[in-house]
Amino acid sequence: MTLVAPGRPIKVPKVSRPAEADVKSAQAKLGDLRRMRAIALSLLLLMTAIFVATSLVQAHWPALAYLRAFAEAGMVGACADWFAVVALFRRPFGLPIPHTGIVPNNKDRIGAALGRFITNNFLHPKVADEQLAKVDMVGRLARWIKDPDNSRQLAQYVGISLPHVLKSASQPELGEFLARVAQRGLESIPVAPLASRIVAVLWAGGAGRLAIERALDFAERSLKRHKSAITEIVSEQSSRWIPKWVDRMIADRVLAGVLSTLEELRDEDHPWRVELAQTVEKLITDLAIDPDMYAVGERLKADVLASPVFLEQAKSLWAEIERGLQLDMHARAEGTARAVEAGLQSFANWLSEDPDRQRRLNRRIRLLLLRMLLPRRAEIGAYVTRVVQNWDADTLVNRLELQVGKDLQYIRINGTLVGGLVGLLIFIASNWISGS
Repeated sequence: MTLVAPGRPIKVPKVSRPAEADVKSAQAKLGDLRRMRAIALSLLLLMTAIFVATSLVQAHWPALAYLRAFAEAGMVGACADWFAVVALFRRPFGLPIPHTGIVPNNKDRIGAALGRFITNNFLHPKVADEQLAKVDMVGRLARWIKDPDNSRQLAQYVGISLPHVLKSASQPELGEFLARVAQRGLESIPVAPLASRIVAVLWAGGAGRLAIERALDFAERSLKRHKSAITEIVSEQSSRWIPKWVDRMIADRVLAGVLSTLEELRDEDHPWRVELAQTVEKLITDLAIDPDMYAVGERLKADVLASPVFLEQAKSLWAEIERGLQLDMHARAEGTARAVEAGLQSFANWLSEDPDRQRRLNRRIRLLLLRMLLPRRAEIGAYVTRVVQNWDADTLVNRLELQVGKDLQYIRINGTLVGGLVGLLIFIASNWISGS
């Protein structure tokens, strides 16, 4: 199937299915049913022809009596099994024979029984859990996404469709919805432990050392650049009885001392640097475990989220993102598709690289499905019952016959052959008893 979006057509990715799961169309099933009916009828006609022919020439060839007995019993078996098969779905020749047309006459009972069967078997907690446990849902998803054709087509579809979906959406409501989602998401995240992890990662990654080095560089450049201004400030604050050259000397000495201290602070083993590292490490620990720090963080978070400014800023941010997406929409589609494809491949690799992760995700998905399905077992069974009971009799007969009618024709074929063999054996036994 091809969906045409503005710019170019794109194929919707198809889910690959194993060969054994391929389902025949109704037309193909109807063709199989008609072919098997023709074979069963042809076999009956063959038995009839053999019976008539052997009856006409039996007087000249007595040995043909065995073949005639086989054909005669075969006709009886074929007719009996034809009656049995037809009686399941309709009245033979339209005659009101008791216990015929079983399916249409018991449609409501079949629907109720089918609903109970699904509820008590397929949706039984133990059975459902065992069957879902056999399905590697995460593995199948990862393998499907890893297929380059699948991920490429899905990414292209997203790249073309996303801007149009965003454009067609109601922007004010969507912006407010996203702001609310962001707000609720932030409300569920404890601030202090999160800050502890962020600071720990930044500090361990060298961000703290880099910030100190940049601060020292900035302080040193600023002092050197504003040396004359610092000297002027010292002179203004000094007594008017002190000569200016003394003020300049004092300012130079102070500036040189500060610059020397800044240079010493570049040594990571400097006591001040060591004390700063200890303070940061204590802050990381306190943020993670100190109840007072936790409470302070939650109060600050609540104040920020309660402010109308937060929602307005979130809406404004979404508006900027939305305008950026809509600018030159078609040119951005390719870039979006490439980014989505790369993300899909990374996601598939992440899913498949760790078997333990796959098992955990499969278990969570299984539990989610069970929590969704099992409390609604009775509703699902009642739904199946209502669907079957709401079918008219012809629809139910046609659907069942398409599913099992082909196999039922084998009953007619087997009845013809088995009936013929049994009739032949009875004929042989009768002759043996008469002859004895």
